[in-house]
Amino acid sequence: MPDRSLHAPLLALGAPPPQWQRDRLRLALAGREFILRRDQDMEALWESLGAEGFGEDERMPYWAEVWPASLLLAAWLWKRREEVAGKRCLDIGCGMGLSALAGAAWGGRVTAVDYEEAAIAHAARNARENALRVDLAVMDWRRPCFAPGRFDLAWGSDILYETRFYDALVPLFRRMLAPGGRIWLSQPWRQVSEPVWAALAADGFRVARLHEESVAFSTYRSTVTIYEIGLT
Repeated sequence: MPDRSLHAPLLALGAPPPQWQRDRLRLALAGREFILRRDQDMEALWESLGAEGFGEDERMPYWAEVWPASLLLAAWLWKRREEVAGKRCLDIGCGMGLSALAGAAWGGRVTAVDYEEAAIAHAARNARENALRVDLAVMDWRRPCFAPGRFDLAWGSDILYETRFYDALVPLFRRMLAPGGRIWLSQPWRQVSEPVWAALAADGFRVARLHEESVAFSTYRSTVTIYEIGLT
């Protein structure tokens, strides 16, 4: 028989997609309201990019938007809240902090990292806005700033949108996880990302596809899948 739990929706069906109201976004997830703030939208930040934003380390302002994958990840953390509570958790590429806030709201001891200082500044502001404790750090995935084996759980939303990130993330996954640790990745479907899951398995990881859902935010809609990655 088909696995109904794979497609049982985590987000409210039929509800209008969440929308920014100027610089403020209210999100109701699992009976709790989260408030996010930002100073500028992604389009304004994109227009202000200088030449350095298009160098080897592109600094595209994707962090300044909420994407369907982050919405589903936040809902997933609520579904698995008993596994999150009390655990040392790492949010990889936190952006404005939605999934980090969700993990903290469900009882996780969350550390959130992002490459962009502006993202970390907004995530810190949003943690204060929601009265939640999240430890934050600017971090390049290629140069981890934490001791090996520090985290029981790690998660990220839409962090494999380019295949070049794979070579940086695999060593990070190995280094950061405590024995028995797991990673939850919330990933919209993209052809370019499809080879990643077989590559992870070939590199010694367990890969399981746990949930899939069509998710809308503002004018965006994506089919998003939650994968669990573990060390064999």
